[in-house]
Amino acid sequence: MRNAVINRITKETDIRLALELDGTGKSQISTGCGFLDHMLTLFASHGRFDLTVACRGDKEVDFHHTVEDVGIALGTAFARALDDKRGITRYGSFLLPMDEALVLAALDLSGRSCLAYEVFPPTERVGAFDTELAEEFWLAFTRCALCTLHLRQLAGKNSHHILEASFKAAGRALKQAVAVDPALAGEIPSTKGVL
Repeated sequence: MRNAVINRITKETDIRLALELDGTGKSQISTGCGFLDHMLTLFASHGRFDLTVACRGDKEVDFHHTVEDVGIALGTAFARALDDKRGITRYGSFLLPMDEALVLAALDLSGRSCLAYEVFPPTERVGAFDTELAEEFWLAFTRCALCTLHLRQLAGKNSHHILEASFKAAGRALKQAVAVDPALAGEIPSTKGVL
């Protein structure tokens, strides 16, 4: 079973997260931030990951700590669920249209954290969500998942559509990357012998 349970408690957030890589896309998300809940629900559905997230955060400050810490917990869960990454495809990419928005996600489960984020929502907020927090989420995720992630907006005018396309594309790319490749016969997909 490729899964992980993360319990992360700080003075700013209290997070319980469960991830199953080989799921059906079921999710139960409650972060206190409606837009983040929506994005994680889409991410899990398109990645076919079973994902449960419960977060109590200092929303009276803003959503920054909640968004960042959920990214940390989710990235950590992927790293743990993948263990030594034996037999996985390793790479994934997806070009996702969302109405007028078009976003590319390209991913390498390399063991090295790198985020190349070229996503430019035209508004500062979507509802109560600061659009700049999406980059903070993915930065936290890549640092803890130890992966390289490129998110690049190729088109788009609507901030909601652009961010939604980003989360869906990342989910689809991760689905490809974590998939078990029978041709690898359980080998680690690197000439170094380790990821």
